[in-house]
Amino acid sequence: MASFCTKCGAALSPDKQICTACGAPAAAGSAVGVSAQPALPPAPSGSSAVKIIVIVIAVFVGIGILGAGAFGFMVWRIARTVHVSGNGDQMTMSLPNGTVDVNAADTFSASDLGTDIYPGAQSAKGGMRMKMPTESVVAGVFLTSDPKEQVVDFYKNKLGDTASVMDFKDTAILKLDMGDHESVMVTISSKASQYEGKTRISITHTTKNKPS
Repeated sequence: MASFCTKCGAALSPDKQICTACGAPAAAGSAVGVSAQPALPPAPSGSSAVKIIVIVIAVFVGIGILGAGAFGFMVWRIARTVHVSGNGDQMTMSLPNGTVDVNAADTFSASDLGTDIYPGAQSAKGGMRMKMPTESVVAGVFLTSDPKEQVVDFYKNKLGDTASVMDFKDTAILKLDMGDHESVMVTISSKASQYEGKTRISITHTTKNKPS
């Protein structure tokens, strides 16, 4: 511990009895001792913060990898349960709880579709039959040279006033609910750049199976 003169504040030598600066006697107890300042703990470096950030990023990356793996496994499981047979024009998909049949040569009756087919319309690709435990769906696609507005008026009369109608510039959708277990939806589209300039009619008839 260093000692200093109480009169002038000069540093005192341990082997001197008087202050060499002012000549004052260095009596016992007259000197003021100043202890050295304790060293402060080192400030935390940026390496700890960097480590924390790296750990957080690693956790999120790990979660992302696990999520992608789980999704891939789920798709793989579904793919193993779906069996497809046939070609593009005639194809059958066997699902765990039903089947979907797509046949370009298939014909649909008014009874199948739940409403009449537009007079003179020709059958087109896109029709299908789907059978599931809870419901059955029959969808037919047709083309006609008549304008969209004329086709819309025809199905408004067929489905009646209780049918909902949404009519846009190029597409109109008419839907009729027949009780809680049956519905018919007719979609009429007309675009000069599609369907060879003809009007496309898609009729979807959904029948829900009544609980036994």
